[in-house]
Formats: sequence, structure tokens, C-alpha cells
Amino acid sequence: MLRAGLIGLPSSGKTTLFQLLTSTREAPRTHGKAEANVGISRVPDDRLDELTALFQPKRRVPATVEFADMAAARSDAKTLFDVVAYRNADALLHVVRAFDDPAVPHPKSSIDPARDAQLIEEELVLADLGVAERRLDRLEKDLKKSPSPELRKEQDLLLRCQAALETGKGLRTLGLAGDDLRRLRGFQFLSAKPLLVVLNIGEAAIAGSDRAVESAGLRTWLATVGGAAAVVVCAKIELEIAELGPADAQAFLSDLGLSESGLDRVIRAAYDLLGYISFFTVGDDECRAWSIPRSTGAQEAAGAIHSDIQRGFIRAEVVAYDRLIARASSLTSRGTGDEPRGPRALVACREHGEIRLEGKEYEVMDGDVITFRHAT
Repeated sequence: MLRAGLIGLPSSGKTTLFQLLTSTREAPRTHGKAEANVGISRVPDDRLDELTALFQPKRRVPATVEFADMAAARSDAKTLFDVVAYRNADALLHVVRAFDDPAVPHPKSSIDPARDAQLIEEELVLADLGVAERRLDRLEKDLKKSPSPELRKEQDLLLRCQAALETGKGLRTLGLAGDDLRRLRGFQFLSAKPLLVVLNIGEAAIAGSDRAVESAGLRTWLATVGGAAAVVVCAKIELEIAELGPADAQAFLSDLGLSESGLDRVIRAAYDLLGYISFFTVGDDECRAWSIPRSTGAQEAAGAIHSDIQRGFIRAEVVAYDRLIARASSLTSRGTGDEPRGPRALVACREHGEIRLEGKEYEVMDGDVITFRHAT
């Protein structure tokens, strides 16, 4: 499961956003233990809704993202938050305050989103620099005892990382890939993780939310840190929306000129930032969205469902979501009115040669509807 860690200065709205994203109402901690509040968010996907309407299964299972909200560090701590606790996260969501509220003082006494974003980035860089230096010290000793090409490559890579970190640059800026990423995976460097800045604006700024990132001075900053994106929310409004029913919530959003809630945009942006896509399995029992990294092969994708399916993989029967929906739309109304159109749409796709037989190396595309054939 994808895991995103929420970070941010006190009074940024981080814990409020976590509670809204995960539909939890747990009171925030006041101690400094490095324990996370963890919750699950469903990834909004209109395609799964449409497939569910077509097949009328017993269960609808969306893709999910796990969010972790760590307790803030103690007031006497040397760092703003417990950096170690975030190393298992796949991505970081930095909640940055852009709203002004005299009743909620900013810890830095002024509202400056670009300053706050840079402050947290510096914490990540310093934490990674410590990890790199300790490993380099160890490598130097190991190379004296037993020189090896692999250890030398690791040392060269870490020296590059150290040089970047010493200048205040996060490891995202290095554009590492392939073997370099593999060598660094075990270190879980924080400044190498994808970063989503969640700009928490005030209610008065909603009308100009499409310009909020620029107005906050974050557009240029985002370009300098690499591997980062931004999304704008108003936690105050999201709290009000959370108390409404679906119809009233949609009407409220329409009045504000918004097509979807900020929470849905945050979840979707986190999912996209991690480079994940969704494929679907459909049937009478269940319609489900499965999360896989982009460029995943069919046999490996089968493992997202079950390791036995991956081991016994024979072939994948694939139809594009758009083709399946188009065939469903073209079906006549024969049969009972309550009969699901999904199974008939699949038959129509097969008759028109739109269901492809793919091997284990096939690169699964976002929106593929797949039936895996496998040996038992």
C-alpha cells in the first residue's frame, strides 16, 4: 500500500488535514512520542464508479493511500519533527500555512509559505547529510579491509549525494535513476522522496486559488527542489464540507466554483506524484482498482492481486476502459431492465476483437480492465 507522511510546522493545519483525509476524529497528541496516527484514504476514480454501475457487483473496492501523521517534536528538541519516523514513507506531504488567523498564532510570527517550505526542506537535507556521512565513514573502513567494485560505486554515489547536501540541495535535484536508485534505496533518504506541498489557504483566498501557489512565492521554489508538486486546499471549508451530505456538499462546491473537494485533489495528487496507475478487475462479486507503479509488466501486476496468480501467470486478457464503456453504451436494451450491462459489454468487446491477449512482459496501462489467466 502507498504510504505518505504528513509534515509541517505547528498550526499549519497538518493534523486537521490528516483527520479529514482519513475520516478520523482522534484528538491530537500533546506528547512528543515518535508514533504515527495512521489512516486510509480511498483514491477517487470516476472510472471505478462507472464500472460498478455496469457490473453491479457485491463489492466496490477503490485504490487506497495510507497517510501517516507524526507527532511534532518536543519544544526542546533540536529538530522541528522526528525525521527518522518518516523514512518508511513513499512520499512526503508538506502542509504549508497560507491563511491568516489572529486566534491561531504562527510559530514564526508571520505568514510566509516560501520561508516555511524552505525551513522544512533544510531539516530533510540536514537529516540526510548525517546519514550519508555516517555511511561514508563506514565505507572508508570497509574498502581498506576489502576493496570491491560495488562498494566503490556506492562510495562514489554517496560522495555525489554529500556534495549536493552540503550545498543545501535535496537529493531530488540529482535526478537519480536505475542502479543509483537501487543503491540508495536502503537509506530511505528523505530529500529524495517525492514531495507534495499542500498549501492551506484562507476562505477569502478561494476565489483566487488557481493563483495561490504563485502568490505564495512557491512556484519558483518548487522548481528548485525537483520532484515536487503543489495542491491548494482550504481546511476550514473542507471541515464544513465534511459535515454535509453528498448532494449538499456538491452544491456547496459548485457555489464556490469548484468541481471537487480539496481533499480529493490532495489524494489524487499524492497518488499521481508517486507515479502510480490503476488497473481494474471486474465481475459479479467485485469491481476493484489495483495500484501499481507505472511501467509495470503484466505478470508483476498480477502479483498485486495474489502471489499465486503471479507465479502461475499464463496470459492477461486486456481491454481498455474506454472501449469497454463505449461498447456498453452501444448495447441495446434486450433482456431484463435490471440485468447488468457489463458482462454483455465484455462479450461485445471480444466479438469485435477489442480484448487482447498479452504476455508477461506487457506494460499495463492506466485504466486497463484485466482478467488474468493462471495455472492453479
